Amino acid sequence: MADQAPRSIPALAVLGPTASGKSALGLWMADQGFPIEIISLDSALVFRNMDIGTAKPTPQELAMVPHHLIDIITPSDTFSAAEFVEQSHILIDDIRARGKVPVILGGTMMYYKTLISGMDDLPMANPSIRQAIEQQAEAQGWPAIHAQLAMVDPLTAARLKPNDSQRLQRALEVFQITGKPLSAFHVRDQQADAAIPTLAIEPSDRAVLHKRIEARFHAMLEQGLIEEVIELRHNYVLDETMPSMRCVGYRQVWEYLHGACTHQDMTEKGIAATRQLAKRQITWLRSTANKEVVDPLQADWLLRVKPWIQRQIDLLMPL
Repeated sequence: MADQAPRSIPALAVLGPTASGKSALGLWMADQGFPIEIISLDSALVFRNMDIGTAKPTPQELAMVPHHLIDIITPSDTFSAAEFVEQSHILIDDIRARGKVPVILGGTMMYYKTLISGMDDLPMANPSIRQAIEQQAEAQGWPAIHAQLAMVDPLTAARLKPNDSQRLQRALEVFQITGKPLSAFHVRDQQADAAIPTLAIEPSDRAVLHKRIEARFHAMLEQGLIEEVIELRHNYVLDETMPSMRCVGYRQVWEYLHGACTHQDMTEKGIAATRQLAKRQITWLRSTANKEVVDPLQADWLLRVKPWIQRQIDLLMPL
């Protein structure tokens, strides 16, 4: 088969770790008069009534520029990377039909990777199998699940840490559903990624970002994060295995409300988990090719990146 030309996605991508200033950049772009609409690249912002712990833009901020894929499902539901890709392509066409440029903005790197690399033909989630794996992990520990996975899918097990519960659960689930290892589905690695202009927000000083994360988590608690989780438990049928309650911050508050840790432990765990998330996002960003990098810790970072943004917007404007 002849090589196909790389796909091109007619949108601008803006990626960055948590607390790096992504949302502020999107609002600034709108304030500068750029003809944009934002597609949220965030697996937590999809949930309704989860506002404080996700640092969701305020109604006033949402009114400044159209935002998409925010508040689209309940905390009891799920939203996969495949659904993100499907919805994004529909939105990109719609936004361009309105004479605007789509800006895919956020920090859920798996969504971005799936968007540019394409989809593997993976099976849908099976709740009963997931629950069985979860129960086994509670009884034996996730390292035991990792060892079990290594027997049936050594390639996937080799790239996962023994405590990476979400990915271990999915990998073992895929094997139990299909009888094939997850690694057998990853056939798109040899396919060229789609071309999409990408701006990477990469803070130069990790310590400053850590301080931002700590301050923001304390602010979330002061704004009522614990009360928000209490209300979510009252209004929805939830458990700790659901994607909504596995979000950073919500998982730690859930543990606190169930007596698994003290308030201080919950706070420290929440801050540490958010820092780990930022670390993973930065590591992923730094391995991403074909990107424009901007440091949000520079005083004039918005002005520095404005010419690049202007060039991309000009190139992406619908004819």
